[in-house]
Amino acid sequence: MGHHTLDVTTATFEQEVIQRSRQVPVLVDFWAPWCGPCRSLGPILEKLAEEYGGRFLLAKVNSDENQALAMDWGVRGIPSVKAFVNGEQVDEFSGALPEGLVRQFIDGIMPSPAEALRAQAMETYRKGDGAAAMTLLVKARRLDPRHSGVVADMAEILLDQAEADAAKKLLDDLPDAAREDPRVAALLARADIALKTAGLPDAATLERAVAASPDDLDARLKLANLYIAGQRFDQALEQLMEIVRRDRAFQDEAARKTMLTVFEMLGPENDLVRDYRRRLAGALH
Repeated sequence: MGHHTLDVTTATFEQEVIQRSRQVPVLVDFWAPWCGPCRSLGPILEKLAEEYGGRFLLAKVNSDENQALAMDWGVRGIPSVKAFVNGEQVDEFSGALPEGLVRQFIDGIMPSPAEALRAQAMETYRKGDGAAAMTLLVKARRLDPRHSGVVADMAEILLDQAEADAAKKLLDDLPDAAREDPRVAALLARADIALKTAGLPDAATLERAVAASPDDLDARLKLANLYIAGQRFDQALEQLMEIVRRDRAFQDEAARKTMLTVFEMLGPENDLVRDYRRRLAGALH
């Protein structure tokens, strides 16, 4: 058995698999001595564990001797290989795959080489150095151009620096599946709001306009967008709610649609979202 392969039992599974997977990916090979396909797959896994030099750990579980553990993890046939990352099972396969497919499976669970730079970049940004953080994120993107998290980090910094055009371009270039991620969707909504508010009068001017003419729905909508851009979401939603009450069809239901954008930005568990979803439903029905 190689340096990066170990036998694991029910008693050691928590420590050797769950806890160790928080530092390095762990592949668990459920096998048995009588299993012919296991004898084919086992040497491939052990060879790759050595070849990858500790980038993942191979944990071998004799399913005959640890039947309860195999049942707990839903093993229905062997060999069964399950991948753990950060304490959670993230992928699996059954049967004796050829080496090329096993290698492809392993590569799919390996941390992106961009992650270390990404973490360093965001720590740098939290310390107030946006330029240095962006430099690190650009390097991270070169290492992994498909890493949507890196692009989202870059877009967030650009939005904080009032560069909404550049942020939106980055986000729009992501694949459709990545743009459905809640964080990316929220950043896109934020970028759209920032672009809508470019060139508007300041909030105080619009507040005076609304106070002088409560039926000036255009001023209300602009004010709501300014509030959203300034993350004053409660005030924004109140203005949008008032537009819905006065004229729900105003500008092709712009108030309702903007409220939905805010809901997306804040997420479904936010108390404001729960409250205003209920109020919006009541106003519409």
